[in-house]
Amino acid sequence: MNSPCTKVCVMDEDGRYCLGCKRTLGEIAGWGGMSDTDRQAILDELPKRAAAAAGPQRPAQGGSFF
Repeated sequence: MNSPCTKVCVMDEDGRYCLGCKRTLGEIAGWGGMSDTDRQAILDELPKRAAAAAGPQRPAQGGSFF
């Protein structure tokens, strides 16, 4: 199973998740020794983490600048 690493490797300002792949330092460090089941559980969480990191979405603004 491939790593979700995006080669960004910078932790968020709270030090919780990598800004690139959204894994914790423990998940990143332990990835190579994890079972496929454990890896898949992490992969399943990543979209939720990415959405939470993006914050609330604002509706698109229509109209013109003129």
